[in-house]
Amino acid sequence: MKSRTKVVVIGGGIAGCSTLYHLTQEGWSDVVLVERNELTSGTTWHSAAQVTNFGMNQTMVGLKTHSINLYKELSESPEYPINYHHADGGIRLANTEAQMQGYRHFASMARGMGADFEVIDAEECARRHPLISTANLLGGLWDPLDGDIDPAQLCQALAYHARKAGAEVYRNTPVTALTQHKDDTWTVHTEQGGIDCDIVVNACGYRVNEVAAMMGVHHPVASMEHQYFLTEDMPGIAEAGHRMPLLRCPISDYYSRQEKGGLLVGFYEQDCKTWGMDGIDPNFVNALCPDDLDRVMDVLAGAFERMPALEETGIRSIVNGPITYTIDGAPLVGPIPGKRNAFCIIGLRAGLGEGGGHGWLLAQQIVHGEACYDTWCIDPRRFTGHTNVELTSLKAIEDYQNEFRFHFPHEHRPAGRPAKTTPLTPILAAEGAEFTVVNGWERMDYIKPSPEFHPTLSFNFDEAFGIVADDVKNVQENVGLCEVNGFNRFEITGADRHSFLDRMFCGTVTKRDGRVGLGYLLNHHGMVKGEATVANLPASDRGPARVWYGSAAASEYHDMDWLTQHIGEDEDVQIRSLTNEQTILVLAGPKARDVLSGCARGDWSKEAFPWLSVRECFIGFAPATVMGVSFSGELAYEIHIPNASLYAAYLALRESGEAHGLKLFGARAVESMRMEKGFLHWKADILTEFDPYETSLDRFVKIDKGDFIGKGALLKRREEGLRKKLVTLKVDATHAPAHGGASLMQGSKVVGTVTSGDWGHRVGMNLAYAFVEPQLAGEGNRMQLDMYGDMVEVEVIAPSPYDPSYELMRG
Repeated sequence: MKSRTKVVVIGGGIAGCSTLYHLTQEGWSDVVLVERNELTSGTTWHSAAQVTNFGMNQTMVGLKTHSINLYKELSESPEYPINYHHADGGIRLANTEAQMQGYRHFASMARGMGADFEVIDAEECARRHPLISTANLLGGLWDPLDGDIDPAQLCQALAYHARKAGAEVYRNTPVTALTQHKDDTWTVHTEQGGIDCDIVVNACGYRVNEVAAMMGVHHPVASMEHQYFLTEDMPGIAEAGHRMPLLRCPISDYYSRQEKGGLLVGFYEQDCKTWGMDGIDPNFVNALCPDDLDRVMDVLAGAFERMPALEETGIRSIVNGPITYTIDGAPLVGPIPGKRNAFCIIGLRAGLGEGGGHGWLLAQQIVHGEACYDTWCIDPRRFTGHTNVELTSLKAIEDYQNEFRFHFPHEHRPAGRPAKTTPLTPILAAEGAEFTVVNGWERMDYIKPSPEFHPTLSFNFDEAFGIVADDVKNVQENVGLCEVNGFNRFEITGADRHSFLDRMFCGTVTKRDGRVGLGYLLNHHGMVKGEATVANLPASDRGPARVWYGSAAASEYHDMDWLTQHIGEDEDVQIRSLTNEQTILVLAGPKARDVLSGCARGDWSKEAFPWLSVRECFIGFAPATVMGVSFSGELAYEIHIPNASLYAAYLALRESGEAHGLKLFGARAVESMRMEKGFLHWKADILTEFDPYETSLDRFVKIDKGDFIGKGALLKRREEGLRKKLVTLKVDATHAPAHGGASLMQGSKVVGTVTSGDWGHRVGMNLAYAFVEPQLAGEGNRMQLDMYGDMVEVEVIAPSPYDPSYELMRG
């Protein structure tokens, strides 16, 4: 066994084998996989092994397409062929128009990734799958490339080709400990000896947290028992004359696929069961849980109604084994938060079907620092400190119970809530607040007109449309108050803080005390990595001279890792997170200055406190830090308050605002107003797939300043020219917004992809942002938006249609 290698991958299931294979494909051959038993002896061996193209976003569709193409290539390899039933086709059923509308959106989204889905009616579903009934059925989504694969053969083939490229695989080699050294390299201790390496990868399936504990972390992954059975041969399958398509049924919570002359039928029962919560037997290898068909009888009854032939069929065998879920159902693939040179590829509940793509994207991140797609939807750092075992299990149960039911816009399911709150959460709830969830934080969406108000789940504008319009109108004419909790806030101190930040940002970073600036961070490929405000606070009784770095609520772990990894050994820079200690109250509207002046001493005039200023003060008697910044486009102040004083500050602002028409507003109004101003959302419109020129952030780049991260790559990209360009669109529709991922068309050609959409209540327009082909980015260019199968006209307009001169924000 090697004593030194570049990467050690721990775990010999689909996650580990795919990672090892793809590392060799990216050019790294000095890599090793260690497995405690035999390859595929965990969840992989008993997987139902369905391979679909369907995904909830474009990254997921892209990695699944890679899996399909890879598996087909492997299956046709004369060196190590594998059994892959490619392109049997598959149907996701629907019995409501809202589900069908969702399928039409996903078809539009997938089109931009080269995947061709088809939305079909009930009769066509039955024609393609002759065993199903059309009772209580509207139709379905057809995936022509759906299929299934042999799990063990797939992993052995990946390992075979990895070994051929120079990788090594050590079976029956349990890991006993992990040691990280001062230079951030690792030693992987095993029963066969230690292996020193630069990088370690946790690919340990349901034993993920056994290895995580060895490096002092915990991952939000829980296991669920999952049952399927194999039927005896069925006459209807033989009579069909073709392989039976795969079936996924959100109506009855089951799935099926052909297995020899019968079916494999799996269940997602409501009376489901977690597994391994209190530890896993070390001898649980190639093992299953006890059968428990009584638990799935209600789901089985629905399967009988949809597929009557099942009632006449015998059961050949039953499989009940653990599968892993994360806190939001999507895998964790990427850097481990707070660790250097440590990655994971875990929580792959549909591991066989999409594991090829996950290993592909992870290998790119390890070798190149970034993948070809923005991988935030699977990034382990998208969750922060609230993700304990109990919360993860509650969300895993909820996701299991809704396996085939996608999330609608503005749908926030109830399990594991409230995870993170502020002192204002119960106060706002008493006011009638409807809450959205941002990285676990309960954030107010709007005030409900009555406790019974529950908008319809749909991709259309819902019944809250008028409420949001009124909120925006009051902010525009009077003044509004909004709590923004969970906003990421770092305090950066040290003599070198300004020079450090100047190197991190691609534009000018203000160094003046009392001033605020906005800037963008690039990765080493010249792509946009992050967005942050920088506020310079002079020394006071609250602390030394310092910089406050503010970014998106979900970015806490992501940005902390990025910043700390780039502090030089000789730099005097310290970073401390205030994210969970401070909450923002936003005061916005033309009367905002009057309200602030009524509850905070000092001169708040435009001359004394202009736009982009920062000042420490007291709101009433609550200590606060006020910034003159706006996400709404109106005169506005961000008021940062320690959570212990938040309620006192809230009461003072409410009292001062009574004379000025102050009303509460929420996240829905903020979203509408930021669209009108051309303000972008990180990981919606700001993606690592595009550089700042493509993202229309040219004014934030100062290419002639000193060196900054990504400068060399950005210069090269500028010479090569734009691939896409972010634009603002006016959408010719009043019934629905454009949703992220939807395709823009000219004829039969996809020419762009929507990133965000909402109604602009102040300008009276349906607005969207989209990346389009550069030749179409000019104002006045027209395209068609594939909006749930209907082609809707869109036109490129100038950014910031509301107050494009920014006069209102300046007060």
